[in-house]
Amino acid sequence: MIKTVLVTGGAGYVGAVVVPQMLARGYKVKVLDLYIYGEDVLDAVRDDPNLEQIKGDIRDQALLQRVLPGCDAVIHLACISNDPSFELDPDLGRSINYDAFTPLVEISRASGVQRFIYASSSSVYGVKEEENVDESMSLEPLTDYSRYKALCEEVLLRYQSPDFTTVIVRPATVCGYSPRQRLDVIVNILTNHAVNTGQIKVFGGDQKRPNIHIQDMVDLYLLLLELPDARIAGKIYNAGYENYTVRQLAEKVRDVVGPDRVKLITVPTNDPRSYHISSEKIARELGFRPKHTIEDAVRDLVQAFADGRLPNSMTDSRYFNIKRMQEIHLR
Repeated sequence: MIKTVLVTGGAGYVGAVVVPQMLARGYKVKVLDLYIYGEDVLDAVRDDPNLEQIKGDIRDQALLQRVLPGCDAVIHLACISNDPSFELDPDLGRSINYDAFTPLVEISRASGVQRFIYASSSSVYGVKEEENVDESMSLEPLTDYSRYKALCEEVLLRYQSPDFTTVIVRPATVCGYSPRQRLDVIVNILTNHAVNTGQIKVFGGDQKRPNIHIQDMVDLYLLLLELPDARIAGKIYNAGYENYTVRQLAEKVRDVVGPDRVKLITVPTNDPRSYHISSEKIARELGFRPKHTIEDAVRDLVQAFADGRLPNSMTDSRYFNIKRMQEIHLR
């Protein structure tokens, strides 16, 4: 019975949505985060007696040894997210995304944690010709970010045991509104520009970019806390919605924001990455199917802009990982 959960990166983009919903379900939650995108991210639940917020670094093993005892599960979200952020400082990226991983897993297990849920990435497959890229296919990561995600998967699977259940999720790009908003991922970028400039630049257009609504991602983590060990032990799952091209995503954004208000401009790109994943395994084995569309994510963002929840969205570094990392000189 999982009662207490440590969420690393719990004040991040997905964490800021999943943590309040975990509290609403009665979990005790410890959040371990550097809070570099704002210490107010979880203000809506800060007085919840079941929430403990810990400002700290997952590379600090002494800190891990203090906070992990008493936790039944770990949801490991903390990382330097996506290729451009990683490439800004590859040594920093490696230290957080890879070097800190084995100590986190070992201390978790030694502290009595029963379940470890790891957020990997669908980018570990690289570019595949196959239409449906499933979990049985080889990993051919193209970047250091995705390579270290793949290496962490290998590490974690070695620790799977009857008393330490491990499960790996390979999410598509997450989209939609969060109290810790990101506006540097594709659907969110397109929506920000559509709403605030009336113009969307489509770089290339034919590349596929799988996405998943942030609420579906949250629903999946909640499900992975509830399922019995035997259903998920040592398993790996893709998690995405539909595999749309960049142009199709831009058209969806335009149609939601208003076709008469938004102009699409196609420009060349030197980024050939085209990803497409199959999420049939998770539907078949766990019954998990996304319930929220790309259009839902766009509508949520449009409403957040209208409500004034995303001020200075074109310039504020809080919404852009690279800008904020540069600003604070994260090391």
